[in-house]
Amino acid sequence: MYGKEAKEVLKIEAEAIEALMRRIDEKFDKAIGLLSECRGRVIVTGMGKGGLIGQKISATLSSTGTPSLFLHSAEAIHGDLGRVIREDVILAISNSGETEEVIRLLPLIKKIGARLIALTGNPRSTLGRHSDVTLDVSVKKEACPLGLAPTASTTATLAMGDAIAVCLLKKKRFREEDFAFYHPGGALGKRLLLKVEDIMRRGASNPVVKEDELVRDVLLKITEARAGAASVVDRSGKLTGIFTDGDLRRHVESDKNLVVRKVKDVMTKDPVTIPKDHLASEALRILQDKRIDEVPIVDARHRPIGMLDVQDLLKAGLV
Repeated sequence: MYGKEAKEVLKIEAEAIEALMRRIDEKFDKAIGLLSECRGRVIVTGMGKGGLIGQKISATLSSTGTPSLFLHSAEAIHGDLGRVIREDVILAISNSGETEEVIRLLPLIKKIGARLIALTGNPRSTLGRHSDVTLDVSVKKEACPLGLAPTASTTATLAMGDAIAVCLLKKKRFREEDFAFYHPGGALGKRLLLKVEDIMRRGASNPVVKEDELVRDVLLKITEARAGAASVVDRSGKLTGIFTDGDLRRHVESDKNLVVRKVKDVMTKDPVTIPKDHLASEALRILQDKRIDEVPIVDARHRPIGMLDVQDLLKAGLV
């Protein structure tokens, strides 16, 4: 029913972003220079809808290697300006460039000595004229048919903020590992930070048996540990094999005396192993490539110190 209207909104906002591309010039480069050389933090400030966009810009900067915080303009003139120091760079957002609370901050920012970058739809405004760098985020019209609700203008401001954050990310050579450090709870953080030793089974949950032990005793230990496999070691304690439920299935039908066999006779010899300091994501790849469900974790002397099951990776959120 409202498809035509919806498409018109998206068209107007897309055109607003496209228009920004023609304004990427030496002023934008100067802004990136100021921000990349900032020895303090990037303080983003604004009011209303512009302030909400500013919060997102600040969060994006912080998560991509540029320390930032959002400072509400009204709160700033009632004491919170004390958070700003000379080494900071202020990123002020005001579509009109005449927002009262933002304008009242200008002489105070100058007195502190912090540099000022404006994101405004009116470069000739008070904010635009008194900033060190002014970035034009003006739009031809708002998507709101009344021309009142900030729509295209906030979209354009947000897009410019993203452009700034990404350029700073590249200039600072921010890596996936750095991003993961700031997102330890997310999927990327787990993929790049979580190590095998963080989730492997150990102690009573990691059954280790000797080569001469009988299968029935090995099965009992696996059951008691609620595990899916047992690591098999020689007299010196070095790993020589693994006994899994797959090994049990392969021999149970053809060998009626299986349970009284020595485990070394039916185990999988020289199994795939992983050191404890490997990434859990790498372990997942190995399990998938080898089509196995368990892998022993060994130390430098090839002694089993843990067991990693695909279920452990599932619980960790990697599968």
